[in-house]
Amino acid sequence: MNLKEKWEFLLKSAVSYKADAYLQEKFPLEITEDNLFINAAVLPDDNIVATILSLKNNQKLIFQNMVLAARSSHSDFLDDKNTYEEIIYASNVMKIQYLSDIFINNSKQIVLDYERLTYEKESQLLSKTNTIIGDLPVFLEKGAQAEASIFNTEDGPIYLGKNVKILEGSMIRGPFAALDNSVVKMGAKIYGGTTLGPSTRVGGEIKEVVFLGNSNKGHDGYLGDSVVGEWCNFGAGTNNSNLKNNYSNVKLWNYNAKDFQDTGIQFCGLIMGDHSKSGIASMFNTGTVVGVCSNVFGADYQPKFFPSFKWGGKFLVDYHYDKALSLAKIVAQRRNIQFTALDERLFKSVFDLVQKIEKNS
Repeated sequence: MNLKEKWEFLLKSAVSYKADAYLQEKFPLEITEDNLFINAAVLPDDNIVATILSLKNNQKLIFQNMVLAARSSHSDFLDDKNTYEEIIYASNVMKIQYLSDIFINNSKQIVLDYERLTYEKESQLLSKTNTIIGDLPVFLEKGAQAEASIFNTEDGPIYLGKNVKILEGSMIRGPFAALDNSVVKMGAKIYGGTTLGPSTRVGGEIKEVVFLGNSNKGHDGYLGDSVVGEWCNFGAGTNNSNLKNNYSNVKLWNYNAKDFQDTGIQFCGLIMGDHSKSGIASMFNTGTVVGVCSNVFGADYQPKFFPSFKWGGKFLVDYHYDKALSLAKIVAQRRNIQFTALDERLFKSVFDLVQKIEKNS
């Protein structure tokens, strides 16, 4: 489940967005006389949802100097001159503060989401050609298929969405979630903490990776402790490192600081933005960040920070807007998804933002 779906399920209410100006057309803000503003970095659970729902008007919920939520009748509560009563939240908060938090928290989130996704549902039957190890469930939505594969649920459940296909010889450990129309190729080896977003296709060896959706890693190669955006593609034999040879903490590019910063963790692989791709036999070093709409190729290790709208490896050239847009439309069409005029305006806004950042760097 994405963050919107998590909050809507627990709040039992529709959710809108307070987004940056260029995103507001696609993600509009809906204001009423009574509004709950919730920090989008917060991962919900029953306790925090109950606390947020109990807030009164002009109260805000605080955790370690971080605003978790506020109740207000104003559209821009952060700039509001009204004085808010502060309510201190005493329990722990699971949040997405850094990019690496996405895959670090994913195992726990899959377990929580499993209960929500399967609530009052009955699983389809799993073919007898498969082997199950462990007592936790394997849940199949309508149309999901799996043959001659091994499912290990000792560490967490396994969820297969609508029309998911697990091809022969795959080995999958929970917690694991494959969302609607995803495909696991023959002989894949997938460790727990992995999520395949809708219409994602994967093969090879994968550990603790979050694919947001509509991406392809269909061939052999290792990918671990990583986050992959939408519409990405990995050439055959692409591999990444997720652990430094000296076992020290991994540094990761921080866009706000414009520098590499210590993640505080030993295992960190690849962060790849939407519409980016790698050529065959590409090698990504530990803690690599690839921006939006980039094409990475070359026989050597790639730079640990690969900017948006670039082609190449050690030597980068600009990826012209018209060509990038044309490819984005072709890729969407291959999945029978319409690339709308609104999508094109957002694509151009992101391109313009990247150019502005580069100019000011």
